[in-house]
Amino acid sequence: MRRSPDPQLPQATRAAAGSLPAFLAACAVALPVLLAVSAGNIADPIVRYDDYPALLAQPERFWQKTLTEGRWLNYLWHLRGAVTPAWLNFVLFQILWGVTAAAIATAATPPGSRKWFTAVLALTLLPAPPVFLMAPWSSTLIPGFAVLALFACLALVLSQAALRLLLPLFTLLAFTAYTTFPLILLAVCLISTRQRSLPDLAGLLVLFGASFAGAVLAVYALNWQVHGVFGIPLDPARSPDPAQDLAGLWAHLPLLQETLSVLLGKLSFQSTPVLLFHLCLLIAATAVLLRRQPLEALYLWTALWAGMALMTLQVLKLGVTIPVRAFHFTWIIYAVLIVRAAQELSRGPSLPGRLARNAVLLVALSYLVQTAVQFTRFRDWQHETRAMAAAIAAQPGPVYATGSILDYPAARKAGLHRASSLASRLELLTGRQVSLCGAIPEACAHLPPRLTSPAPEPQPQARLERFKGANVLVFPPRQ
Repeated sequence: MRRSPDPQLPQATRAAAGSLPAFLAACAVALPVLLAVSAGNIADPIVRYDDYPALLAQPERFWQKTLTEGRWLNYLWHLRGAVTPAWLNFVLFQILWGVTAAAIATAATPPGSRKWFTAVLALTLLPAPPVFLMAPWSSTLIPGFAVLALFACLALVLSQAALRLLLPLFTLLAFTAYTTFPLILLAVCLISTRQRSLPDLAGLLVLFGASFAGAVLAVYALNWQVHGVFGIPLDPARSPDPAQDLAGLWAHLPLLQETLSVLLGKLSFQSTPVLLFHLCLLIAATAVLLRRQPLEALYLWTALWAGMALMTLQVLKLGVTIPVRAFHFTWIIYAVLIVRAAQELSRGPSLPGRLARNAVLLVALSYLVQTAVQFTRFRDWQHETRAMAAAIAAQPGPVYATGSILDYPAARKAGLHRASSLASRLELLTGRQVSLCGAIPEACAHLPPRLTSPAPEPQPQARLERFKGANVLVFPPRQ
C-alpha cells in the first residue's frame, strides 16, 4: 500500500515528496526519448557561425554581444577556459531541456493519474519547435538552460512564496543568457501556483514586471560602466528602425504580421491543416479549463498574453522581426493547456476523455517524429564539409573559398545563415585558416576569374582545385 506524505510535514515538503516520483518518471521517459529523437545530430552536431566562440571558449569573439544583446552570463561562460567537444555540449543542452520539460510537466499536473499525464506532457514539451531552432547554438545556451532547469526544479521543492522570492535573481540571470528566457520563468511561476486568486495573479505580474525592469536596468547600467552606453543598442545587422511616435509604431505593423506569420508556419511545419488542428485543440482545451478550472485557465492565458505583449512591443518599438526561437513560451503554454484539459476530461471514464488523450498523444508523437526528421537535414552539409576538410588536410598551402556558399544545396538544406559558417567549420576540422573571397576579395585578387566567379551549374557540386600551391574550394551558383 502506497504511503501518503506525512500530514505533519510542512506544505512545501509534502508537495516535494508527492512530486518526486512523478518528476523522476517524467525524466526517465523524457531524457532517453529526447536523445533518441536528436540522435541524427549528436555525433557531429550543426554549429551556427556565432556559436563557435562558445564552442571554442573564445570570449573576445563574443564580447560585442554583451553590448548589443546584454548577454553577460553567456560571456562569463565563454571565460571558462576548458573546451569540450560539440557533441558533448549538444547532449548537455538536450539534457537540460529534458529536465526543464520534466519539471514543468510535474509542476503543471496535479495528483490523479499523475505519472501518466506528467510523462505525456513532458513528451509534448520536448519537440517544441522553438527549442529545436535553438539547438545549433547549444554551446552558447548551456548556462541559460541551466538557469531554466534549476528554477523549474526549485518550483517542485520550494513553497510558492520562496520561489517568488527567487524570481528577481533568476530573472536577471535568465535575461543575461537570452532576453526572452524570463518569460519561461513567469510561465513556471504561473503553472506551479496551486492557491490561485485574482489578487495573487496581479501580485505575481507586478513582481515579474519589477523583476524584468530591474534586470533590464541592471544590464543597462553594466553596459554603461563597461561600454559607455546606457542601453542595449541593437546590432546594425538587424536593421533596427526605432519608432519615435505613434506613426512609427503603426508603420511597423507589417513587421509584426511577418513575425506572427513565420511563427505560426514554424509551429505547424508549414501545414495549414496542422495549424487549424492546433487552433481547434487550443480552443477546445481552453473551453474545458474555463468550465472546470477557470482560474487555472486564466493563469495560463496570462502567461501567453504577457509574453506576446512583450514581443509585440519589441517589434513595434524597435522595428525588427523576432525569430521563432524566442517564442519558446508559446509552445510551453499550449502543451500545458491541452494536457491539463485532457486530464480534467479523464477524471472518469468517458468518450471525451479518450478523445482528448488520443489528441494529445497524436501531437506529442507526431512532433517527436517530425523533430527527429528535422535533425537529419544537417547531415549532407556535415558529411560534405568533413570530406572537404579531409581533402584540404592532404594538401599544403593556404585555403580559399569562392562562389555561392549559402546557395549551395547542402548549405541551404542546413539553413546556414552566413558563409563564415563554412570557414569556422573547416578551421575547426583542419586547424587551418580559410579565407572567404566574398568577405575579403583583396585576399583572392591573385586568383583567376574561373575560380572567383565560377560558371553556374544545374546541379552545383563543390570542388577543390589547386592553384599555385593554394587550395581553392569552389562553390558554383545554381543555373
